[in-house]
Amino acid sequence: MSLTRIALARSAGVTPSAVRYYERVGILPEPARTAKGYRVYGPADVERLRFVHRAQELGFSLDEIAGLLALAVAPGDPCDDVRAQAEAHRADVADKIHYLERIRDTLDGLIAACRDHASTDPCPILDALRHNDDSS
Repeated sequence: MSLTRIALARSAGVTPSAVRYYERVGILPEPARTAKGYRVYGPADVERLRFVHRAQELGFSLDEIAGLLALAVAPGDPCDDVRAQAEAHRADVADKIHYLERIRDTLDGLIAACRDHASTDPCPILDALRHNDDSS
């Protein structure tokens, strides 16, 4: 089975521009070409792009994905290495969640202050943004 770039993109659930980008950054290897120079892709390319797409949905960076792809083709059982990368990524996600929760809590406080302020008082949200308050 040989696919065009558009057919590959559809099969993998990505855009044709994403396919071009992945080729440019080396996530997707340079495809074979027909005698007329058309790119042709196969089932392994579809599988690879689906892998990349799913990994990106989980928040892995392209560098991390490249590392996972390298482990996927490595001989032996790379599960310990993959688990270590997943654990490190999970820790990063937990840090981001904590950071976002702090932002949410700060915004909740600002919104509550806005509801309670008098019409002659300055807006507490704008006032908080004007001043550097490291308590958040």
